Order: sequence, then C-alpha cells, then structure tokens
Amino acid sequence: MKNKQYIQAWLLLLPALVLLAGFTHIPTIKTIWRSFFSLGENTDTGFVWDNYEFLLIDDVLWQVLGNSFWYLVITVPASIIIALAMAMWINRHMPGRSLLRLSYFTPTVLPMISVANIWLFFYSPEIGLLNSILGLFGHEGYNWLGDPDLALYSVMAMTIWKEAGFFMIFYLAALLGIRPDLYQAARVEGSSEANIFFRITLPLLMPTTLFILVNAILNAFKMVDHLFILTKGGPNNASNLLLYYIYENAFSFFETSYAAALTVLLLAILVLLAVLQFGVLERRIHYR
Repeated sequence: MKNKQYIQAWLLLLPALVLLAGFTHIPTIKTIWRSFFSLGENTDTGFVWDNYEFLLIDDVLWQVLGNSFWYLVITVPASIIIALAMAMWINRHMPGRSLLRLSYFTPTVLPMISVANIWLFFYSPEIGLLNSILGLFGHEGYNWLGDPDLALYSVMAMTIWKEAGFFMIFYLAALLGIRPDLYQAARVEGSSEANIFFRITLPLLMPTTLFILVNAILNAFKMVDHLFILTKGGPNNASNLLLYYIYENAFSFFETSYAAALTVLLLAILVLLAVLQFGVLERRIHYR
C-alpha cells in the first residue's frame, strides 16, 4: 500500500518535474557546458577556458557589473521603502482610500513595453513632459537618456515607479493580517507611533519583506525590456545591465559561447544572493 502511494505521488509530480527539467535544469546544464566551448566559423573549436579568461579582462563587463550593482542597491531599497510607505498610508481609514489604492497599483498592470514608451515620452529632450515642466521655470532641460551621467538614473526612476505599486499590494495584505489588539495594547501602555512601528509593525512585516526582497532582486537582474526601448544600454554602455549585455552578445554579436559564460556568471551571482537571503536573512525574520 505504501509503495502504491509512493508511485502515485511521483506520478502526480511528474508533469511539473518534466516542465521544470525541460525549461530550467536541462537548459542550465547545456548553458554551463556551452560556456566551455568557443564557436569557430563553422565548427566547434573544442574545450577551452577562453570565455572565462575574457571575463576578467572585458572592460565593458566590469562597467556593466558596476551599473548592475548601483541599479540593485538603489532601486531595490527605494522600491521597498516607497511601497511600505504607500501601504501604511492607504491602510488608514480616510476618504478616497480606494481611489488611492487604484492609483498606486495602476503602474503595475501596465505592460513593460507600454511603461517604457510612456517614460520615453517623459524623457524626450525637446517635447518630453519633464523638460516641458522645467521650461516653465526657464530651464533648458536635460538629455535624460542621452547623457551618460543621467541615463542609468533615469531608468532607475522608471523602475521604482513601476515596482513600488506592485510591492505595496503585498505589504497591504500583510498589514491587514496583523491583529488590531497588538496596537491597542501598545497604545494602552503609552507607546509612541514610532515605537509601535519599529517594535510591532516592522518585525511582523519582515517575512513579507523577505518575499518582496527576493522578487525585487530578481527583477533587477532580469531587466531587458525597458533598456531595449529606452537606451539599448547606451550611451557608451552607461545604462547597460548584465542581462541586456548577455542579450547583446548572444543575439546582436552572435558570441553565443561568451554569452553562455556571462549567463553562468549571472547564475553564480543569483546563487550567492539566494544563499545570503535564505541562509542568513530568513533565519532572523521568522517568528513562531
């Protein structure tokens, strides 16, 4: 009987395991294998380390990694903090709360390509909304996407605008799940609002924060659509990020072996971040 249940359980898992292996594990193994081979004009040139050696001396890659680092450390905390602030704000009983929720959540339901085109209009040097507003105050405006010093930050602003509303929904659901009597007891004891937030609200939101953090980091590393519409990684790779650089090498330069090596580098970074998130942070934030 036990063996029959065991077989039935594996048969139920089989469709999911086939899809997981077909679209995740097998492609990952093939990518790692492919990264050790250089493609010649017609045939494979054999097993080499050239792709990984070139990673160390690729100046564009180091610039891209720097861009990705700053993109990560700015957009992820900013999105989370703004999402939490919005959730705390609209969780209060006040007129127009439903309209505020809708307004905050609207950017989330827009397709990425649509969002990029909307912000492309905002950033246009001559007819863009931002420069038109600055022109009212006598300012000439900026070349938001054409200036190497502004391009990456312009992309960051758009990302934060889109993701904060999405993360807000999770925080709002978590806030609604906190027992009201905890707040009542704290207020009876004379705790200030700041003390209540840091001693009750924030600790109880930490599991949700971990979930949001994981999603925010993944989103930061899979940024392609917006860059393709807005900057294509330019000017001079000033806004280029790691996944878009992989896309360029694979489909623009046709350096598929080097793109595979870059993909392995991206996987290694994600594994390291996953270890930090689930091996260190998760143990500190769940409460029993």
